[in-house]
Amino acid sequence: MGRLRLLCLLLLAVAGISAAASSAPRQRPAAPAQSAQPAPGDRAGGEMRIAAVVNDEVITDFDLLGRIRMVTLSSNLSDSPDVRQKITGQVLRALIDEKLQLQEAKKQSVTASEDEIKSALGQIEKQNNMQAGQLDQFLKARGIDRDAVVHQVTASLVWAKLVRRMAAQTTEISDEDIEDAMKRMKEHAKEPQSRIAEIFLAVDNPAQEDEVRKLAEKLSEQMKQGARFSAVAQQFSQSATAATGGEIGWVRPDQLAPELGKMAAQLKPGELSPPIRSGGGFYLMLVLDRRAAGGGGGTVYDVVQVVLPLPATAGDPARRAAIAEADKMRPEFKDCPTMLKVGKAKAPEFSSEGKLNAAQISPQLRALVEKLTPGQPSPPIVQKNGVGIIMLCGKSTEAAATITRQEATESLIKQRIDTLSRRYMRDLRRAAYVDVRV
Repeated sequence: MGRLRLLCLLLLAVAGISAAASSAPRQRPAAPAQSAQPAPGDRAGGEMRIAAVVNDEVITDFDLLGRIRMVTLSSNLSDSPDVRQKITGQVLRALIDEKLQLQEAKKQSVTASEDEIKSALGQIEKQNNMQAGQLDQFLKARGIDRDAVVHQVTASLVWAKLVRRMAAQTTEISDEDIEDAMKRMKEHAKEPQSRIAEIFLAVDNPAQEDEVRKLAEKLSEQMKQGARFSAVAQQFSQSATAATGGEIGWVRPDQLAPELGKMAAQLKPGELSPPIRSGGGFYLMLVLDRRAAGGGGGTVYDVVQVVLPLPATAGDPARRAAIAEADKMRPEFKDCPTMLKVGKAKAPEFSSEGKLNAAQISPQLRALVEKLTPGQPSPPIVQKNGVGIIMLCGKSTEAAATITRQEATESLIKQRIDTLSRRYMRDLRRAAYVDVRV
């Protein structure tokens, strides 16, 4: 096959690259805003002040303030002076990079169509559980200029096309690369996998180290207080995964940088890491889920579950009453369809059917299910959300996942595409005239 040029797979890999915020340009940078300085929009006077000049275009305080408001709302960050102060530098750098991306797209005759922009805005609505057209209402009610959102979306779309073009022209993966990747994947196939999301904040020069670290700490603090990881990633992360809310997918520790892999192995599902210094900046990692080696294989249980809900504050008397009620229901559960029907009538929100991989459930639950015969309801089980009963409907054996050339190729693409995108952005910054005035 010789050299394998990245065509269809490459298009898929770079389609989600977002115009994420990047580090400050090297030419004529001003020092980051200090706490003694007023935040954008807080200055006296109503004149339109210039926050930055990017080649022959300007970014105003109005643009900056609008983006800060949009970031705090979409990410569920607290709109406090402290938070605004911490994020202003990063938000301004995002606006600068978007200007550079749009200028480069114009130079290369790359555009985003109205249909593409409309589709991207529709995707934002879906991600935020909005109906079609609700985004415009949301923005208007909060005093956010719709054009600012369109500007950000357009920059994201054209940047994806620019990187796609460069990648198709310059990035190749050889048969030897694929064989080596498959060999490594097979060697580590028995290790558990974690589904991980990331936020990456770049440090382009030593002077930014402290500023970026403090931003990472502030974002971590805000997410622990309720800010959404996916939204924060979309607004702040400088990785290509920003477009998908930071999600990397299923990986083993060996597929990450050593310090990241070590941290991923230590985190529990749902747990957020502290800022991790690795490579060119700081990472925040969230483990979304974990599964056994190979992502498949082993016994799969087909079950029905009915749970009588109890509040977390329920005392022993309420718990004993729920156990007695669940035990009284057991004779009605003749088979799986009947149990599900009865459960839906008595506890509709907590009655379900589905498949459980033996490797993905606790040893205690696995031992209980193994003792059941199909059609036999379990004794009442005290759970976090109530008292439940499980019935085994059947079980099967799932074939272990096999490692394919396509999987290995996609893994290599993901590793390389981020590097290419950052290098392209770095070259644009170095060639640009940027005067930061905030």
